[in-house]
Order: sequence, then C-alpha cells, then structure tokens
Amino acid sequence: MQHNLKTLTTESRNERSMAIDTAQPLDILKLMNEEDQKIAEAVAQELPHIEMAVKYTLESFKQGGRLIYIGAGTSGRLGVLDAVECPPTFSTDPNMVQGIIAGGEQAFIKAVEGAEDKPEAGEADLKKINLSPQDTVIGIAASGRTPYVIGALQYAKSIQAKTVALSCNRNALISKEADQAIEVVVGPEVLTGSTRLKAATAHKMVLNMISTSSMILLGKAYENLMVDVHVSNEKLKERALNIIIKITGVTYEKAVKALEAADLQVKTAIVMIQNDVTKDKALQMLDEADGYVRRAIKKE
Repeated sequence: MQHNLKTLTTESRNERSMAIDTAQPLDILKLMNEEDQKIAEAVAQELPHIEMAVKYTLESFKQGGRLIYIGAGTSGRLGVLDAVECPPTFSTDPNMVQGIIAGGEQAFIKAVEGAEDKPEAGEADLKKINLSPQDTVIGIAASGRTPYVIGALQYAKSIQAKTVALSCNRNALISKEADQAIEVVVGPEVLTGSTRLKAATAHKMVLNMISTSSMILLGKAYENLMVDVHVSNEKLKERALNIIIKITGVTYEKAVKALEAADLQVKTAIVMIQNDVTKDKALQMLDEADGYVRRAIKKE
C-alpha cells in the first residue's frame, strides 16, 4: 500500500502554495481562505451519496440500532466530536451515536503512533461495542487507505451492518469495503499531506449533515428549532424557554411553569401548552405521533 501514496490527491502538492514559506502572514491567510472556499463545492458533489448514508442511519435508529463513526487520528477525532454533541443537542442516549478512535480514548488528546496500521484493531474495537446488523458504521479516512478503518468496515459488512466509507480521494481503498462511498475530493492541501486542513473540514461538514438530518427526520426538530434539546445547564434552560415561547407565544412565566411541569422536556411542554392538556396526556399524544411535535399538536 505504501507505494501508491504519491498518487493520492490528498498527498499531492498544491501548485498555488509552492512559495508559501516565503509569504507574508496575510498572503498565507488569503491563500488558505481561497482554498477553503472549494470545500463546500466538493461536498455538494457528494450529496446523493451523503443522502444514502442518512437513509442507512435513519433505518438503523428506527430499528433500535446505532450510528458508529470509526477512524484514526484527526478522522477519529472528528467522529468523536460529532458523536458527543448528539446527547446535549438532541437528548439522545450516549450509545446511540458513538465515535471510536484508533488507540482508544487517550488517542483523542495525544497521538498514538501506529494505532491505525492494524486492520484487526478496527475489528476488535467494533466487537467491543457488540456491533449488530442493526447498526450503521461510517469509516472515516482522508487518505481512504487506513488499515484500521478497512478492518472495521470489513468486519461490519461481514455481520450485515450497513457501511459507509468517507474519504477525500477518488476510488479510495475504503470505498471498496462499504455499501456506500462518500469521496469528497477537495484537492491538494496548502501544506502538502496535512489533511487536518481541507480534508478534515470537509469531513466535519459531512458528519454534521448526516447526524443533523437524521435527527431532524426522527422528529427532533419542530420548524427549525431544537425541541429535543437536553436541559442540563442554565444556558440550555434559557434556550429551551425561548423555544417554547417562540412556538406557543406564551409569557416567560408560563413557559417556565410548563417546562418544569414537563420535567424539563421541551416537546412535552409545547404539546401541553398548545393542546391545553396535562403532562401525561401530552406524553401520550407525542407517543402516538412517534415523537413528532408537528403531528402531536392539534390542528386548528
């Protein structure tokens, strides 16, 4: 695998930054900014493939399965980053979206050299979380050739879990191991091979899309508001109250009363106010509406 590194887009030299070592600070920044503007366009090219990943994820959630991100280094960290934001944003169980990084949790803050070179380690890490056929696994690797990710995808596929390969190279090795490939080709980095730059930004955008759209489709938004926000601190309580007020038009005092009566569950509070019902009745209505606030609110 070593010999073909130089043929990868992520490893090739950027003609525009050949003299970057002699450039002034503002010139470096302008060049980086211009290169960064190519990222969203590259992501746009992959939207149909990203949509397929969302469909797999949604199907997994509906079957009680999970979304598992797995990668090494920056790729692994991006998966962890997206996963840990789901419980506060959408009140999900921490197991529902998980990020696994080669070398274990300590690799998040300190690089674990060589952790990405073992395909069997990717398989072992998925076995540790009892991967099931109901789960969706997204293997992340900018180069598209990380052995750890290849091993993980091969194992996931062998047990019939849905698999997605996210890379930044055309015809990536990991693409061959997955049900769906997402290849966001952002072009050579300003600093050759430094895929924590454009490649990582592209992957963060894609992961944002997959988790956010899946959660919206699960009913965790009403209009464009986070109605399943987890009220765990004062800032989030204020956000929850603002959401309730925006949707229902009640006073701040009434919103506080409803939120507390609803055990800090924003959706429940909204349905209680809009339908003028008790907490138990609101919970029943939400249950009958599969958790979708829009369906639970009585039509005028």
